[in-house]
Amino acid sequence: MSIQSEDIAPNGVRFDGRVAIVTGAGNGLGRGYALELAARGARVVVNDLGGGRDGRGASGAAETVVAEIRDRGGEAIADGANVTDPAQVAAMVERTLGLWGRIDVLINNAGILRDKSFAKMDLEDFRSVVDVHLMGAANVTHAVWPIMRAQGYGRILMTTSTSGVYGNFGQSNYGAAKAGLVGLMNVLHLEGVRNGIHVNAVAPTAATRMTSDILDETALARLNPDFVTPAALFLVSEQAPSRTVILAGAGTYARLAIVESDGVFLPEGERTPEAVAARFAEIASLDRQHEIDAGLSHVDRILKRAAEAAGPNAGCDRGEDR
Repeated sequence: MSIQSEDIAPNGVRFDGRVAIVTGAGNGLGRGYALELAARGARVVVNDLGGGRDGRGASGAAETVVAEIRDRGGEAIADGANVTDPAQVAAMVERTLGLWGRIDVLINNAGILRDKSFAKMDLEDFRSVVDVHLMGAANVTHAVWPIMRAQGYGRILMTTSTSGVYGNFGQSNYGAAKAGLVGLMNVLHLEGVRNGIHVNAVAPTAATRMTSDILDETALARLNPDFVTPAALFLVSEQAPSRTVILAGAGTYARLAIVESDGVFLPEGERTPEAVAARFAEIASLDRQHEIDAGLSHVDRILKRAAEAAGPNAGCDRGEDR
């Protein structure tokens, strides 16, 4: 279960006095996040290596966004750290601390695409995409984690995708990385919440360099990346929930839930592949579903069911064994 958001402050969602790092902020979604965070009072580190959609090359995209923020009266610095390089990430974090003394918000947005069907994909391209999306997010999060713990406050946003939770043809590398980020969010929520760190994810559908060649002009107009920004900023605000994924695009905002069916208990003598096949429709039915808040909660659920089936004198459940 996610932590429910607090009541929105009377003056709206603000970031006054907060310091935010946004990776991949030179273009598209990240640029929009950085601009709006600054407009709402945050001091922003605009991180971008400056590469193309496939991660190759370089540009001054981050500096351009910083200039926009400063022209509007905000505070920002550009940083070209490669999120796959822990040493560069550490230097970025130290620089931020030296300048502003704290880090309150991290939006892990950096990403690349190298699409191909799995049969034709070079494993180096698979590895590169996973390194940027998943390991890049882990690297930056790991660098800010002790700072947020010491502060007793932090907001971290992962960027997942429908390619990860539902699948898209030709994106095995991207989908694997994006699904991994949901798993990372789930665990970090459990580890961070007692220290005031809330960890969430956004699943954007937007017209960016990632989607410019696969959608028509009408669809691209409806998928303005600015329409994702409200979800992202809410998920890193003081009022944010934790362990929540919001899908955002074209003006629609929805929460993603991972659920399991009620399932079927099979007595010991019936635990065969044939029995599973015979009752698969019942096993798969979501008429009764459960949203689980941690892996051990699932273990508790199935052990409780086994204990109930065995009767009151059959032994201990997991909780009694610990």
